[in-house]
Amino acid sequence: MNSYHKDSVLEVIEVSKEYQSEKILEKINIYLKKGEFVTLLGPSGIGKSTLFNVISGLQKPESGKIIINSEEVTGKTGIVSYMHQKDLLLPWRTVIENGALPLEIKGFKKEEAKLKVKEVFKIFELAGAADKYPSQLSGGMRQRAALLRTYMTSRDIMLLDEPFGGLDALTKHKMQEYLLQVQRNIKASILFITHDIEEAIFLSDRIYILNEIPAKIIEEIKVDLLRPRTSEMMSTEEFTKIKRNILKLL
Repeated sequence: MNSYHKDSVLEVIEVSKEYQSEKILEKINIYLKKGEFVTLLGPSGIGKSTLFNVISGLQKPESGKIIINSEEVTGKTGIVSYMHQKDLLLPWRTVIENGALPLEIKGFKKEEAKLKVKEVFKIFELAGAADKYPSQLSGGMRQRAALLRTYMTSRDIMLLDEPFGGLDALTKHKMQEYLLQVQRNIKASILFITHDIEEAIFLSDRIYILNEIPAKIIEEIKVDLLRPRTSEMMSTEEFTKIKRNILKLL
């Protein structure tokens, strides 16, 4: 199947979704290129998570299709990884055991799965936490462990649904910087959900603005800030200009 966008690893084409006869999504068209960081930005409750459920195959759309690596996968699960705001770590499993779970589900033996997780522990800055349980971790460390497990599910395309929404402001910004560093190292393609405008600008290569109900893409914004991103960028005129533009749209 031919892709509409060159080098895209994920395409959402004309997707509409209803719930109890009420339309939630209307003709959504988005794409994600290899190694790209793209954010869906819009008010809470507008249907962003519903769109992730459709992309991940957990829900089927009324119309439209999902294409991953040029293959239609509408309604198929297990192809992309999906991280929710709540970390959903299993409290009776250690950090390394939580990370190994996706591989065990795929058929790897427990010890083999743990060895594969150990290979990327340094990238996710979890050294020393392997044998700790979720209750022994800070909020930021729990999210790191959840991100590692997400990566072990599918290394290519990661759907992150407001993963830092429950963190305090200082921890949240540290996690944003951490996520960009991890992405550089693992070269993943990330589709991200937030209703935080500054977070969207700081993280993204492109931003899709969703508004109205049913949800529609009302604008696509390219973020031309240099990488690697730094905290200082958030006080520049270029950053502020993008923010003003988005505020006008929402």
